[in-house]
Amino acid sequence: MIVNADSSQVYRDLPVLSAAPTEDDRTLAEHRLYGFLDGSVPCSAADWAERAKAEIHGIQASGRLPILVGGTGLYLRTLIEGIAPVPPIDPRIRATVRDRPIGENRAELAKLDAGAAARLNPADTARIARALEVVMSTGRPLAEWQRERVGGMSGAVDLRPLILLPPRDWLYARCDMRFARMIDEGAVEEVKALLARDLNPRLPIMRGIGVPEISAYLRGELTLAEAIAAGQQATRRYAKRQYTWFAHQPPAAWARFSEPLEAENLSTALALLQPNG
Repeated sequence: MIVNADSSQVYRDLPVLSAAPTEDDRTLAEHRLYGFLDGSVPCSAADWAERAKAEIHGIQASGRLPILVGGTGLYLRTLIEGIAPVPPIDPRIRATVRDRPIGENRAELAKLDAGAAARLNPADTARIARALEVVMSTGRPLAEWQRERVGGMSGAVDLRPLILLPPRDWLYARCDMRFARMIDEGAVEEVKALLARDLNPRLPIMRGIGVPEISAYLRGELTLAEAIAAGQQATRRYAKRQYTWFAHQPPAAWARFSEPLEAENLSTALALLQPNG
C-alpha cells in the first residue's frame, strides 16, 4: 500500500500540477494521504508525520506492507527521527510574524537568533518566520529545540530505504517534459480555480512549484511559453536541492540507486530493498 510523503500531494486542489497519482495508478495499488487536505489548511511536517504513523500502524495491523513514496525530506526525517518538542506558539506572536515582510523578520531574527539568520536563505520566508516565532515565543532558538527529538519511528519498524539519484541530465530532461505535459493536462485551469478562491498568498499551496509561474501568465505578465520555461526552471532548481539533500543527509548505509529508473533497471533497483541487497 502506497503512503504519500510529498508535501504538495497532500492537497486536493492541484492533482495535475503536483503530479498526484492518476486514477489508473490507483487501480494498481491503494494509495493513502494523497489529496486529503484543502489548500486553505497548512500542513506541517509534524502534522503529516502523525497521520503517517497512524496509516503505517493500520496497514501493518492488516497484514499489509506500507511503502512510503515521496521526496519531502523534512517529512521523512520527522517521521523517522521524531520532532522537536517546541511548545505551542503564542497566536499573537505567530500572527505578527506571519503578517510582516520577510525583510523585517530577518532583521529581527538576526538580533534574537543570529545563528539561524546566518544559516537560512534570505528569501526563505517560511523558515525565517518559523525560527523567529519560536525564539520570540519560547525564548530559545529553534536549533536548541531541534537537538531534542521525540516520537520518531526509528527502531520501531524494519525500514528498507532506497534513494533514487539518477543522472542529473536524465532527471532534468524528465522535469522539463513533465511540466510541459502538466500544462496540456489542465494545470492552468487548476491554478485559475485556485486563484479564484483568493487564499492567503503565504499558504504553502500558493508557493507550490508552477503556481507563481502560471499565476503570472494568468495575470498577463508572462506568455504561456515564458510561464512554461519559468516553471521548468523552478522544477529543475527544486530537483537539484532535493538531489543534494538526499545524496548527503540520510545515513550512508541507506541504499542509493544512481541509474535512470527505466523499465530495464527496475529489477536492479528493487533488489537493493532486499535484506542483503
